[in-house]
Amino acid sequence: MMPGTLLDDVEIAALLDDHPEWIRDGDGLAREFVFRDFSEAFGFMAQVAVIAERLFHHPEWSNVYNRVRVRITDHDAGGISTSDREWIRQVDQLV
Repeated sequence: MMPGTLLDDVEIAALLDDHPEWIRDGDGLAREFVFRDFSEAFGFMAQVAVIAERLFHHPEWSNVYNRVRVRITDHDAGGISTSDREWIRQVDQLV
């Protein structure tokens, strides 16, 4: 699979305007999701895993009880790319 095309600062700002829960985190974007309990958080992670496999674009993430911290970056492209934009769009539709 080809890496995405890097986004410039204007495109990244537009992406963050469209998805205000996300923040810039170095060469990636991050968000914390909070759920009612562990089962709901784990179910969300399972749904994200399906998206990640379909797009062949996998997050850096951690889970503590009802919280899931997610960071996404395009390692192949070397920063925030069109692949991240599509990944975030699909993941945000889950919540």
